[in-house]
Amino acid sequence: MTNFNFPQPWIDPLGEGFCSRFLEKIFLKILDLIEDDHVIFPPLLNVFKALELVKYNEVKVVILGQDPYHGLGQANGLAFSVPSGIEIPPSLKNIFLELNSDLNIPLRLDGDLTGWARQGVLLLNTVLTVEKGQPNSHINLGWGEFTDRVITKLSEKGNVVFVLWGKSAQSKINLINENRNMILLAPHPSPLSAHRGFFGCKHFSKINLFLNQAGLEIIDWHLD
Repeated sequence: MTNFNFPQPWIDPLGEGFCSRFLEKIFLKILDLIEDDHVIFPPLLNVFKALELVKYNEVKVVILGQDPYHGLGQANGLAFSVPSGIEIPPSLKNIFLELNSDLNIPLRLDGDLTGWARQGVLLLNTVLTVEKGQPNSHINLGWGEFTDRVITKLSEKGNVVFVLWGKSAQSKINLINENRNMILLAPHPSPLSAHRGFFGCKHFSKINLFLNQAGLEIIDWHLD
């Protein structure tokens, strides 16, 4: 499991046998691609960055993405996030616009969302790797088996807000027990769909209302 820098606190919740079998299988597939000169994003040590930053029992919010950014230097292992100094992608710009509209938080020039992750926001792509310049290139690599298990186990934990933006994320809704958790739905923040209901969804304030009512510490959506 060390090849991927897999975070130890997630092994028990997901099952040691499952993790061992799955990680060996997926690692061999990716290793074959790398040996054939495919460029994979994010860097292997950041593939599980989202899980590394948030322990299972500390997850309060799950924001589902699809697959990592496929441009050079963009993917940092967190859904929607980019490293500091990288131009903010259009979908993330729209997320910041909605955050400003909802909670009057100033627009940001830095797209690194690590500050949210450290407060219990799991920024999880359902596919954790991608080939350079080829969106959705690893959609059939097998990642769905793993991320479906993460979603299912977090649903069993309860008191988690699942944020599903767009059809891809919303296809996971049947994995979530709505009686034990909160589910928030909206169109994807992409410029192609944000005006169909993402803008004005007020998900950030709704998340904090749920957390407050559940007796949990709310998220400070400021990243500074």
